[in-house]
Amino acid sequence: QVQLVESGGGLVQAGGSLRLSCAASGRTSGNYAMGWFRQAPGKEREFVVAITRDGRSTNYADSVKGRFTISRDNAKNTVYLQMNSLKFEDTAVYYCALGLYLKPTMTADYWGQGTQVTVSS
Repeated sequence: QVQLVESGGGLVQAGGSLRLSCAASGRTSGNYAMGWFRQAPGKEREFVVAITRDGRSTNYADSVKGRFTISRDNAKNTVYLQMNSLKFEDTAVYYCALGLYLKPTMTADYWGQGTQVTVSS
């Protein structure tokens, strides 16, 4: 089993920045990808970004390209999501995921509990 714990969500004004973190524990060995999905009220969960285990490949949803940056620290089993130039429409619960890199998205074999990001206009 794998456990994923997110942190770093909160309330920010439009144009501001936040950084999310996701720490993985448990059976985390293997060539797995990590990434983020989000779900806004009344909408389906959508893919945001993924990164391969070696960090060499990433894939972003068009809606966040140029504003969000994913990175990972395998020594800490942690993935980070730096979110800049936040927009009202970025408001959502953000979920960390662990699975297989499957361009243009990823599988989500494990989920975190989610962290709320609210952007005020």
